[in-house]
Amino acid sequence: MNRTMMTATNTLNQLQSKIDQISNNIANVDTTAYKKTQTSFNDLLTQSFNNQPSETKEKGRLTAPGIRQGTGAMVSQSQLVLSQGSLKTTDRNLDAALTRDDQYFTVSVQDDNNGVNTRLTRDGAFYLTPNANDQMMLVTSAGHKVLDENGEPILIEGNIKDIKISENGLLIVDTEEYGEKSFGLGIVSVKKPQFLDRLGGNLLGLPKNFNALGVTEDDIMTALTGDSRNQAAVRQGTLESSNVDLSKEMTDLINVQRSYQFQSRAVTMADQMSGLVNGIR
Repeated sequence: MNRTMMTATNTLNQLQSKIDQISNNIANVDTTAYKKTQTSFNDLLTQSFNNQPSETKEKGRLTAPGIRQGTGAMVSQSQLVLSQGSLKTTDRNLDAALTRDDQYFTVSVQDDNNGVNTRLTRDGAFYLTPNANDQMMLVTSAGHKVLDENGEPILIEGNIKDIKISENGLLIVDTEEYGEKSFGLGIVSVKKPQFLDRLGGNLLGLPKNFNALGVTEDDIMTALTGDSRNQAAVRQGTLESSNVDLSKEMTDLINVQRSYQFQSRAVTMADQMSGLVNGIR
């Protein structure tokens, strides 16, 4: 295959990945507490051609000798950007926003094999849903169970008169039958976010093989329980917006589309040149 065509097609495949990433960011611009993904590129292998056999003619040259011809570019890293999104006031008692970048709520998610897994989210739009034995259970907007500091679902008994969420993440419920009772919301502090995987549904979690990476769960995140709960930073009646900058994403999309057009044109021109060469009699 023509080297120009090969280089262009290699880059086209990687640019498509960048377009998909930008499209996903734009689609979630209004998703509560969504964290955008940022993609970076690196050159593929390059080949050096020695076009000047006489070193005496290269005196004073400031660049490396020879001509380097690349084979395209590749996506080197796709990274979550965990910066804080802006806060919007809702004045709803069950809405809570985390105001520190490294903190996440813990929720319970059921997988396709009926297994239960703990996941992380910054979406603090909580709801109450009826449970067995006339109890109410705290869930997310997607229906996932919100866990307490002991990793158990939060179940509330009695008729609720008032409900509050404190700054250190305590859910304080006042009921007619039992008076006030508090539940510590499950909150973790993530120290090494690079080990987290995006799992869909605005959820993050540990990869299946993270132990093979030489780290433990305690190395990656720490549960805020006991005295460390005072480190939690929760604001009731607010929700965190996504950290997607729509204007920047649109600018990046235009730039990538221009690069995509350039590479497509290179494939067309290489095909035309091959046609001319093959047509010489």
